[in-house]
Amino acid sequence: MKDGFIRAAALTPKIRVADTAHNAEQIIRGMDEAAENGARILVFPELCITGYTCQDLFLQETLLAGAREALKRIAAHTAGRDALVFVGLPLEKDGKLYNVAAALQDGRVLAFIPKTALPNYAEFYEARHFMPAPEQTGFVSFKGEEVPFGSRILFSCDGVEGLTVGCEICEDLWAAETPSTAHALAGATVIVNLSASNETVGKEDYRRMLVASTSARLVTGYVYASAGDGESTQDLVFGGHNLIAENGALLSESRRFENQTVYGDLDIHRLRHERRRMNTFPAAKKDGYLILPVHMEREELSLRRFFPTQPFVPADEETKARRCEEIFAIQSHGLKKRLEHTRSTCAVIGISGGLDSTLALLVTARAFDLLGIPRENIRCVTMPCFGTTDRTYENACTLTRTIGASLTEVNIQEAVRLHFRDIGHDEAVHDVTYENSQARERTQVLMDIANAENGMVIGTGDMSELALGWATYNGDHMSMYGVNAGVPKTLVRHLVRYYADTCGDQALSGVLLDVLDTPVSPELLPPVDGKISQKTEDLVGPYELHDFFLYYMLRCGFPPAKLYRVAKAAFAGKYEEDVILKWLKNFCRRFFTQQFKRSCLPDGPKVGSAALSPRGDLRMPSDACSALWLDQAERL
Repeated sequence: MKDGFIRAAALTPKIRVADTAHNAEQIIRGMDEAAENGARILVFPELCITGYTCQDLFLQETLLAGAREALKRIAAHTAGRDALVFVGLPLEKDGKLYNVAAALQDGRVLAFIPKTALPNYAEFYEARHFMPAPEQTGFVSFKGEEVPFGSRILFSCDGVEGLTVGCEICEDLWAAETPSTAHALAGATVIVNLSASNETVGKEDYRRMLVASTSARLVTGYVYASAGDGESTQDLVFGGHNLIAENGALLSESRRFENQTVYGDLDIHRLRHERRRMNTFPAAKKDGYLILPVHMEREELSLRRFFPTQPFVPADEETKARRCEEIFAIQSHGLKKRLEHTRSTCAVIGISGGLDSTLALLVTARAFDLLGIPRENIRCVTMPCFGTTDRTYENACTLTRTIGASLTEVNIQEAVRLHFRDIGHDEAVHDVTYENSQARERTQVLMDIANAENGMVIGTGDMSELALGWATYNGDHMSMYGVNAGVPKTLVRHLVRYYADTCGDQALSGVLLDVLDTPVSPELLPPVDGKISQKTEDLVGPYELHDFFLYYMLRCGFPPAKLYRVAKAAFAGKYEEDVILKWLKNFCRRFFTQQFKRSCLPDGPKVGSAALSPRGDLRMPSDACSALWLDQAERL
């Protein structure tokens, strides 16, 4: 279970009501299948050894004895296996009956976890047969051994650092005070739920929401296995709705009425990272809990988990559209407030014909509309120099006119050449001084125009550029409000595309689509045959790779080895492994060496769950050493 991954399975066997021998066979068959698929946490439904719908047969000794014999057989089948298996059955203790989950491993019953919340309303009448879990953990005799019995039992698994499993049963999840809450506060990182949740109209959606939201609230993995076809349909129908969630995200879900087995690769290290960063998640308090050690062999899991190549961008088109509209609202309302506070009625934007300045202009136009300020008060300044191409120049001019802003052209070639003479730089030497002199001259022009107009310079740089330090210090790095500071490059593209698709203006849509089709470039080196000669992604690497690294390192705490592993899986067939590794090393190096630029960023709105503001999400020293990260990357 390298890198903190472990595979869980939620299984629904096709049982026969009260036929414990048959049900044991079905459970064993499911265990074998799950083991072949690499699952190490196996969860079966509530009372699956007998069936949930036995009603008053639960009071019959014949059924209870059959359940015990079936459990012995199932437990024996786990011999030699280190998977942690949970199955449900009725169990008598001290003359009373309990609805329990038996935890099994390597031929043994490790513990019995009784159900706490017994529903006795509507179609449920569990209190007719069962007692709720006692407050104190005790022991019950089974197969000549004293087996722990109680709801406050956790299983600490050594195969994955931080993997601790807690168990609850069906209605426990619906209760106001859930056992899973106590389990998580005691250190559980995975909760399993053995359920027999019948189907009624709308219950599927509620169940899905409940499992996902519980995993988010408790920052856990949640494995939910429910009874299905095979239960009695005398009054109820069971759909076998199995779910596996992790911190609010649904990893897998079965189709109802098909008794499917679903698998999910849980990331325990990611859960631990999330709990570390949330100071409101308390330190584990294990008072009153029995912690049982569980040995699991450490081995590398062949991942089935899906890692989107663009984690900042929703895959679903409808969700993506909603997300784009929400981001535009956050950006534009952030700028609106700043303009109101400074009493600025003018905004100054350096318009290049590229993606970032295009998005900044679209956001500014919306902010001006919100304030009722004429768009002509937006001063777009195009500043052609040595690297400007006709295509980007024309797009900048057309975009400004179409959006209704004012256009000013300031050709900076003469000013930059004068500066070269002042500092003794040879114009023929196309080095960093050659490039940055242009960027800083442009920023000076924008700032001074803003002063003259009582306006505000709107920053255009995006979050990906800030992560890589791909900005000229005190050049395009500086502004009076950076509207794109929380938007990664991969998302910038989708925001502009969304605007092109929804603006209802054919001319505006046309120029936006051409901007989207233009290679990303700072245009600081002379063009070749009139075409862009300096492509950013040739120099620093593909932005989709860097945004992938940024998300999983910053938001999820992945170390380089894990970044490399999941990137290989996500980009298989698109990038060779050596290419991924090359740009991963470059990302790690630049992310650390360029922190000094992020330490003095202008204000700008946070948009997503990851951000780089030194006043917000990333309090990182400018002289932090990257040796640990680069050393790990070098060993890959």
